[in-house]
Amino acid sequence: MLTDELRAEVASLKERRDAVILAHYYVPPEVQELADHVGDSFALAKLAATLPCGTLVFAGVSFMAESAKLLSPDKTVLMPDPAADCPMAHMVRRETVDAARERYGDDLAVACYVNSTAEVKSWSDVCVTSSNAVSIVRALPQRNVLFVPDRHLGSYVADQVGEKNVILNDGCCPIHRDIAASEVRALKAEFPGAPVLAHPECGPEAMALADFAGSTSQIIEAAVAGSARDYIILTVDGVRGELERRTAGTGKRFHFPATRPACPDMDRITAERLVACLRDGSGEVGLPPSEVADGARAALTRMLELGAR
Repeated sequence: MLTDELRAEVASLKERRDAVILAHYYVPPEVQELADHVGDSFALAKLAATLPCGTLVFAGVSFMAESAKLLSPDKTVLMPDPAADCPMAHMVRRETVDAARERYGDDLAVACYVNSTAEVKSWSDVCVTSSNAVSIVRALPQRNVLFVPDRHLGSYVADQVGEKNVILNDGCCPIHRDIAASEVRALKAEFPGAPVLAHPECGPEAMALADFAGSTSQIIEAAVAGSARDYIILTVDGVRGELERRTAGTGKRFHFPATRPACPDMDRITAERLVACLRDGSGEVGLPPSEVADGARAALTRMLELGAR
């Protein structure tokens, strides 16, 4: 539980550092409570570039803070725990990208899920998030699209954009991949008629049981707008806090698989580490080498441009 003293300390430290705290939906609930803004990757990426502050504290994993620094190079970006990483962010080999470019030439675009390192982004033509991947891939002039790193989100995009040849990379989010279809079926039996809202990072067996697929923000919006009482949620359990906040007083209930979908890296972001990074200025995120930063920033900027259309 957060104390009044801790809240007051955070407020004082934010003022001293001219800081804004951004938190992803997947970090622990007490961190979300301390944040100025809570959102998914796309919302936070857009916001980070526009905030009139000197310091951004990014309560999330490293690729998120790195993207914020790329889009706001003049701001100080701090991470409560720099060791909080994303396994999927590293699941791309340069050889895969080079081979696709050699095969398809100018009729290939590399669409890079924002859940990736700056180096991987720099190999790409455009970044995407789960909320805009379909619309951005559809808008690309090239017919052939190499989608990296997540094969599950890429497969979902391929199903939605049949006019494109979407080439998949062998990467995935282990947390979403491991959501078992058997546990989803058990929830459906326990709560008949409950809509199944799934993140497209889930594997194909779980996705086949979904009534709705979308980004974390889109899942939240679907649950808020829906008329059902019970909802089966197939994404990281950290989103429960925002779901409950947004539907307080409605009687809506949210059910997650029996094997809790928890991200150990997101769970590293604690209130204590958040305070320590504000107090000490620790966990500062630097820019990668210019050749990497320039390419990655270009891919992120194109995402923001296409996503605004």
